[in-house]
Amino acid sequence: MTGTATRYLYLVRHGEALPDESGLSENGRRQAALLGRRLADRPISVVHHGPLPRATQTAQLIGEHLDGAALTVSEPAGDYVPYIPDRAELPPDSADFLLRFLSGATPGERERGPVLARQAVERFTGPAPGDEERHELVVTHNFLVGWLVRHATDAPAWRWLGLNHGNAALTVIRYAPGRPSSVLVHNDTRHLPAELRWTGFPPELRI
Repeated sequence: MTGTATRYLYLVRHGEALPDESGLSENGRRQAALLGRRLADRPISVVHHGPLPRATQTAQLIGEHLDGAALTVSEPAGDYVPYIPDRAELPPDSADFLLRFLSGATPGERERGPVLARQAVERFTGPAPGDEERHELVVTHNFLVGWLVRHATDAPAWRWLGLNHGNAALTVIRYAPGRPSSVLVHNDTRHLPAELRWTGFPPELRI
């Protein structure tokens, strides 16, 4: 069934994790709380989050600032490689770098990731059914944010690569009936103080 109401999809990468990824660092907890305050006046009805502790804790801290939003764990909102391209799909000057980056993915991850990526697109994107505008938040990981931004802009499947997102950065996509999807906000960290804005980025990408 084709959706008939506008959906606003808020995408968030989890806050900074501890070195062993067992949960959030103190910086990560601060990032999540500050983002929750920013989103407090938005009519978000549900918070989907991945099953790993860093995403779960981020969602819980954001949820403390949202009035009535249900928190729900979602496997498609988890951490996985959504798509692995063939060399022929990639720009010749960056193919070696990108394929080397992806070389650590196991056969199981290569099989599972695209399945979850398709489920994420089906579950989280497109206009919503019904007559009422819908606002949904997905607390996830860098790869899925990149995949959904790529999908919203109709970019080639490989182009999720190179889309990097800071911890607790905000991306918002609008899906309106009869219109192309629109990326309204991308990787926005205005709610964070300067010292918290670049966690999650390698040094060469910080400006």
